[in-house]
Amino acid sequence: MDNLLTGSLDNIQHLNPNPNFEFYHHDVTKYVHISGDLDYILHFASPASPIDYLKMPIQTLKVGSLGTHQLLGLAKAKQARILIASTSEVYGDPLVHPQKEDYWGNVNPIGPRGVYDEAKRFMEAITMAYHRFHGVEVRIVRIFNTYGPRMRIEDGRALPAFMAQALRGEGLTVYGDGNQTRSFCYVDDLVEGIYRLLHSDYSMPVNIGNPDEITIMQLAKEIMQLVNNPAAYIDYRALPEDDPKVRQPDISLARKLLGWEPKIPRAEGLVSTLKYFREKVHTDGHNMVN
Repeated sequence: MDNLLTGSLDNIQHLNPNPNFEFYHHDVTKYVHISGDLDYILHFASPASPIDYLKMPIQTLKVGSLGTHQLLGLAKAKQARILIASTSEVYGDPLVHPQKEDYWGNVNPIGPRGVYDEAKRFMEAITMAYHRFHGVEVRIVRIFNTYGPRMRIEDGRALPAFMAQALRGEGLTVYGDGNQTRSFCYVDDLVEGIYRLLHSDYSMPVNIGNPDEITIMQLAKEIMQLVNNPAAYIDYRALPEDDPKVRQPDISLARKLLGWEPKIPRAEGLVSTLKYFREKVHTDGHNMVN
């Protein structure tokens, strides 16, 4: 179910021939009706990159609040288990490093990023209220930076931006001095962690991400080296407001509870992701590296 605000039907074309697959073009902030039995709901609806939620602040707030309310109501009516996709952004610009699930965060509720951060924090709060008051079975995953094939080229997140810029022979946009850190998890690892959490018996939030921390500058240089386009260069820009300085998950709980940790090293994941981007990035042919 997707309203395709930031999604693409291209990403699910391979599923259409499967008789067990159905696609609903629908906005989950509106009433959601599904006939028949329902076992699980996985609520991932939300703009998820800074460019998206700065362009669509109201929709971001609505899907985290009204959308979550609709789906929790559906889960209650169907007696279904619901997993919600929260985010490492609930920790804001953290004063604790690495971030554990018991850290409450350092978030600016009225800053430009607050529309996403607070939507997700409210999402967690209403989910726990439905669990405690109505007995709804809930799972909460706090997703850290993730990458892999099928990311949107103009997504606004560092990794797709860097890959597209390097392939086109443009400047890789680095904000500030590039010493802010992120921790990138390959999508296959993330999916495995989410699947294990869905089938666990734990209702509190769980971090799923790769604790291998890297600076944004290091990432830019790795991608430039991998793409090997001599025309690419670093383009420094001013640091956006409330941009987190550090980001690294403590995954002790996921290891203990789910027996999960990421398996795919960044060097391997970047190669798979670059293969996808080479097919998707449109260039004028002048600086493109094949």
